[in-house]
Amino acid sequence: MLSQRGKWGAIVNGDSTIEVRFYQPPAAMRPYFTTFYITEIHACARGSVTDHLHPEWANLRIVSGVLPVSDIREKRGIGGMAGILTGPTSTAVRFTTGTSRIWGIGLLPLGWAKFVTAPAAAFADRICDPRVEPAFAQLQPLVEALFGSEPDEPAELARITRHFEDLSVREVPDEARISAIHRALIDPEVGNVVAMASSAGLAMHTLERLCRRHFGFPPSLLLRRQRFMRSLSQYMLDPELTWIGAIDSHYHDQAQFVRDFHRFMGMSPRTYAALPHPVLAGVMRARMVAAGAPVQALHVPSGG
Repeated sequence: MLSQRGKWGAIVNGDSTIEVRFYQPPAAMRPYFTTFYITEIHACARGSVTDHLHPEWANLRIVSGVLPVSDIREKRGIGGMAGILTGPTSTAVRFTTGTSRIWGIGLLPLGWAKFVTAPAAAFADRICDPRVEPAFAQLQPLVEALFGSEPDEPAELARITRHFEDLSVREVPDEARISAIHRALIDPEVGNVVAMASSAGLAMHTLERLCRRHFGFPPSLLLRRQRFMRSLSQYMLDPELTWIGAIDSHYHDQAQFVRDFHRFMGMSPRTYAALPHPVLAGVMRARMVAAGAPVQALHVPSGG
């Protein structure tokens, strides 16, 4: 039985509502996933909801209702997909959607290695349809069969769980080394690639190869993303904080943080702060309760 540990709901733009509920995967599957979660959006007449997803690990989202339209870097207006596979990201994804039910499945690097046949780097900062990409053939049946004729959250959750339990017999040859890299990556004391390699007990060239293969990016960019997400999460969780108060200790100065903000979010901190965050602000707090981390990039895997 999966446990619901975090939920969030809000009224947006008068009569549009958003609800998110998080579920922990079964204990044996927790090294591979962040959470399973469902987002229910009830948009007002002719209304829509727009927000920005932060840089994160890979996600499979399965949609019933109005299909989202997403922008990622130079690719604009990606939509029309009931199944949406987003590879690991180092940039914000802007999305707009209307009334819909969206199941999300967050894949940790170890989960990518177990359930996807292609290198993570091949799908980094990409959005694609898992029904047409050969690398995601194992996910296609879930996309096509998740929803029944009527909404049934327990039944849908059970289908997700059974699907991945049936696939979990596949072994991951690099499992121990992937786990060691992930532990080093989420350690806030590890601030550079040399320290990361030492913490993981790996040679530099091995660290580089495994990071690209299973995490999607070189170790230097992964560490930079961690530093940025620690800072952004602090700011989002505490509305009393200024950006200065939220900046991670590994930043040399505010200017370096501002450069990273442009790199990862495509805008300045001031511009981001002025935008509405109808989904992400509340979801981060609920996710903190559900999984112990406000964003996927900071998620501590089981045993990590």
